[in-house]
Amino acid sequence: MTDTTAATWLTQEAYDRLTAELADLKGPRREEITQRIAAARDEGDLKENGGYHAAREEQGKNEARIRELEAKLRNVQIGTPPDDGVVEPGMVVTAEVAGDEEVFLLGSREMAGTTGIQVFSPTSPLGAAISGKSVGETTSYIAPNSREIKVKILDAKPFAG
Repeated sequence: MTDTTAATWLTQEAYDRLTAELADLKGPRREEITQRIAAARDEGDLKENGGYHAAREEQGKNEARIRELEAKLRNVQIGTPPDDGVVEPGMVVTAEVAGDEEVFLLGSREMAGTTGIQVFSPTSPLGAAISGKSVGETTSYIAPNSREIKVKILDAKPFAG
């Protein structure tokens, strides 16, 4: 069982990007959608009004993204974890996964677009299996196809950006 209250690790850049997105969604974007709903409502019969239904659907998606961002930003950790060889969010991990060497960042999926490195969530099967492990340790996890995947931690360093 994973701890859902664990902090989300983000770089300052990712934090700033998400904060700006949240401000846009709660301000100008929300207002624009509200105006489109009002304009469509003024057209009359709402049952047959495609513009109204599209705007309402967009409003629902906007509000869901606002809730998602607020939850992520509520318990965020900005900076770098200690360089102690223990795998935790914010670490660039070099591991032998099913016999192949892979390098990836253990962190929020929100980081994926800004890092240039593959990102695995700490709650993913691989992330959960390696969290808390030290360099040199071996562990395994069950893949979606029900195969057991062996993982050996080769290196773990704080993400530098």
